[in-house]
Amino acid sequence: KMPFNVNHIHLKSSDPKVTADWFVEAFKVDIVSDNVRPVGDRFITTMTQGGLAINISSERTGETLGPADADPHYGLEHFGFDTDDMDADLERLQDLGAELKEGPNKNGGVTIAFIAAPGDIRIELIHRA
Repeated sequence: KMPFNVNHIHLKSSDPKVTADWFVEAFKVDIVSDNVRPVGDRFITTMTQGGLAINISSERTGETLGPADADPHYGLEHFGFDTDDMDADLERLQDLGAELKEGPNKNGGVTIAFIAAPGDIRIELIHRA
Protein backbone atom coordinates (compact mmCIF):
# COMPACT_ATOMS: atom_id res chain seq x y z
CA LYS A 1 0.00 0.00 0.00
CA MET A 2 1.23 3.49 -0.90
CA PRO A 3 2.62 5.57 2.02
CA PHE A 4 0.91 8.85 2.92
CA ASN A 5 3.66 11.27 1.86
CA VAL A 6 3.07 15.02 1.91
CA ASN A 7 2.16 15.80 -1.71
CA HIS A 8 2.40 19.60 -1.56
CA ILE A 9 1.94 22.78 0.44
CA HIS A 10 -0.52 25.33 -0.97
CA LEU A 11 -0.21 29.03 -0.19
CA LYS A 12 -2.74 31.69 -1.16
CA SER A 13 -1.41 35.09 -2.18
CA SER A 14 -2.90 38.31 -3.51
CA ASP A 15 0.08 38.35 -5.92
CA PRO A 16 1.30 34.78 -6.55
CA LYS A 17 4.19 35.84 -8.81
CA VAL A 18 5.63 38.19 -6.18
CA THR A 19 5.30 35.44 -3.55
CA ALA A 20 6.80 32.79 -5.83
CA ASP A 21 9.72 35.06 -6.74
CA TRP A 22 10.34 35.66 -3.02
CA PHE A 23 10.48 31.90 -2.38
CA VAL A 24 12.88 31.49 -5.33
CA GLU A 25 15.20 34.07 -3.77
CA ALA A 26 14.67 33.06 -0.13
CA PHE A 27 14.66 29.26 -0.34
CA LYS A 28 16.06 28.45 -3.80
CA VAL A 29 12.82 26.86 -5.05
CA ASP A 30 12.28 26.49 -8.79
CA ILE A 31 9.14 27.71 -10.56
CA VAL A 32 7.81 24.64 -12.38
CA SER A 33 4.62 26.07 -13.89
CA ASP A 34 2.62 29.31 -13.97
CA ASN A 35 -0.95 29.25 -15.32
CA VAL A 36 -4.31 30.92 -14.98
CA ARG A 37 -6.76 28.09 -14.31
CA PRO A 38 -10.37 27.89 -15.57
CA VAL A 39 -11.51 28.67 -11.98
CA GLY A 40 -9.88 32.10 -12.40
CA ASP A 41 -6.84 31.89 -10.14
CA ARG A 42 -3.21 32.34 -11.10
CA PHE A 43 -1.62 29.06 -10.04
CA ILE A 44 2.16 28.75 -9.71
CA THR A 45 3.86 25.49 -8.79
CA THR A 46 7.31 25.67 -7.24
CA MET A 47 9.58 22.82 -6.20
CA THR A 48 12.00 22.78 -3.27
CA GLN A 49 15.48 21.35 -3.69
CA GLY A 50 14.22 18.46 -1.54
CA GLY A 51 11.39 17.68 -3.98
CA LEU A 52 8.36 19.18 -2.18
CA ALA A 53 5.88 21.12 -4.29
CA ILE A 54 4.81 24.50 -2.92
CA ASN A 55 1.78 25.73 -4.86
CA ILE A 56 1.02 29.45 -4.74
CA SER A 57 -2.27 30.79 -6.06
CA SER A 58 -4.57 33.78 -5.91
CA GLU A 59 -8.27 33.68 -5.12
CA ARG A 60 -10.61 31.90 -7.52
CA THR A 61 -13.29 33.81 -9.38
CA GLY A 62 -15.90 34.93 -6.83
CA GLU A 63 -13.84 33.67 -3.89
CA THR A 64 -13.30 35.86 -0.82
CA LEU A 65 -10.33 34.91 1.33
CA GLY A 66 -9.84 35.51 5.03
CA PRO A 67 -6.69 37.25 6.25
CA ALA A 68 -3.32 35.54 6.54
CA ASP A 69 -1.84 35.13 10.02
CA ALA A 70 1.89 34.84 10.71
CA ASP A 71 1.28 34.57 14.47
CA PRO A 72 0.50 31.30 16.29
CA HIS A 73 -3.03 30.18 15.41
CA TYR A 74 -5.25 27.11 15.08
CA GLY A 75 -5.28 25.10 11.89
CA LEU A 76 -2.25 24.73 9.67
CA GLU A 77 0.06 27.16 11.42
CA HIS A 78 3.43 26.98 9.69
CA PHE A 79 5.88 24.87 7.77
CA GLY A 80 9.61 24.60 8.33
CA PHE A 81 12.87 24.72 6.41
CA ASP A 82 16.15 23.23 7.63
CA THR A 83 19.11 25.61 7.79
CA ASP A 84 22.80 25.02 8.36
CA ASP A 85 23.43 28.66 9.37
CA MET A 86 20.58 30.11 11.44
CA ASP A 87 22.06 33.58 11.99
CA ALA A 88 23.08 34.12 8.37
CA ASP A 89 19.75 32.86 7.02
CA LEU A 90 17.73 34.98 9.46
CA GLU A 91 19.69 38.07 8.42
CA ARG A 92 19.35 37.22 4.70
CA LEU A 93 15.60 36.52 4.96
CA GLN A 94 14.98 39.74 6.90
CA ASP A 95 16.91 41.63 4.21
CA LEU A 96 14.44 40.06 1.73
CA GLY A 97 11.45 41.39 3.69
CA ALA A 98 10.75 38.68 6.27
CA GLU A 99 10.00 39.68 9.87
CA LEU A 100 11.52 37.80 12.79
CA LYS A 101 8.61 36.64 14.95
CA GLU A 102 10.32 34.41 17.53
CA GLY A 103 13.78 33.15 18.42
CA PRO A 104 16.22 31.89 17.68
CA ASN A 105 15.65 29.56 20.65
CA LYS A 106 17.91 26.64 21.57
CA ASN A 107 16.54 23.42 23.01
CA GLY A 108 19.26 20.82 23.37
CA GLY A 109 20.93 20.36 19.99
CA VAL A 110 18.15 22.09 18.06
CA THR A 111 17.73 25.81 17.41
CA ILE A 112 14.47 27.13 15.97
CA ALA A 113 13.16 30.51 14.87
CA PHE A 114 9.93 31.72 13.28
CA ILE A 115 9.62 34.35 10.59
CA ALA A 116 6.73 36.03 8.83
CA ALA A 117 7.37 35.82 5.10
CA PRO A 118 5.79 38.51 2.94
CA GLY A 119 2.05 37.88 2.82
CA ASP A 120 1.98 36.93 6.54
CA ILE A 121 3.12 33.34 5.92
CA ARG A 122 4.51 31.75 9.12
CA ILE A 123 7.72 29.77 8.50
CA GLU A 124 9.99 27.97 10.95
CA LEU A 125 13.74 27.63 10.49
CA ILE A 126 15.36 24.60 12.13
CA HIS A 127 19.08 24.08 12.81
CA ARG A 128 20.34 20.81 14.25
CA ALA A 129 23.82 20.94 15.83
